[in-house]
Amino acid sequence: MPLSVLDPLLSRYAQWLSLTGEATADTSDEDPEQVVLMPMVLRIERREPPARTALLEAAAAAALAVCLDERCAPGGEWHEAMHGWISGRIRKVTRRARGAHWEAVQSLPGITVEVDGAEVRALLPMRVADMPKELSRLQISGSELEPDEPGEVAHGVPVLWLNPDVPMSAGKSAAQVGHATMILAAQLHGEGMDRALERWAADGYPCAVRQATPETWADLHPGDDPETAWRKSRVAMVRDAGFTEVDPGTVTVLAQWRLTWVELPPGQRSADLLDREDRF
Repeated sequence: MPLSVLDPLLSRYAQWLSLTGEATADTSDEDPEQVVLMPMVLRIERREPPARTALLEAAAAAALAVCLDERCAPGGEWHEAMHGWISGRIRKVTRRARGAHWEAVQSLPGITVEVDGAEVRALLPMRVADMPKELSRLQISGSELEPDEPGEVAHGVPVLWLNPDVPMSAGKSAAQVGHATMILAAQLHGEGMDRALERWAADGYPCAVRQATPETWADLHPGDDPETAWRKSRVAMVRDAGFTEVDPGTVTVLAQWRLTWVELPPGQRSADLLDREDRF
């Protein structure tokens, strides 16, 4: 698994969190013709649309799966495109497809993930100017789905908590949870927790997407000390540049790695930490 592909994201994370909200939206250093993003295609059939939560969980897994595909390793056929994108802004754009249009995007380089009947294909990052017609003809808007009741979180599965005060469409949320799994993986890699990452990958990067309550959000939010929040609670956050739907600098998702006994250093194997996942 080419974990080194995440190194640029790891080094950029702390710097990104330190920016003012206005600075996160500053693109003055970019050439509009050279903007690169990861397209994500959500399968939303008209007659049988997927459950919202399942679709977001598929998006979260797909975004990370394509990043850590073996073809992204140095020397691999996808390495240059993936490395160049992760070294800059990890922009994503979600589009919806159904029927023949959904089938058409399966031929484009990427990974499709299915969760409880919901399907998302995350594609290899590309310049907006190079987007093929199979993608450019797809709609960006209209990806809203009704809220659902997903039930209990499975034991040991990372949780991606959506900001309770920031309404987002399913498409916007899909991009945000895709950021979240990437940041979570980069943080784990930076901590030397590669074995945990490998186990997660072997299971297909399962995660739970949940709408946080105000109490849970306040309890988990790193505030102005993200390093301590990660070290003590394994919580990372997604901060959006605010190009669509939300204000610049908004924290949209808190990604919580569910601690297990074997992943903790001996000195941190306390009941308090291990019981954390039972409190949320």
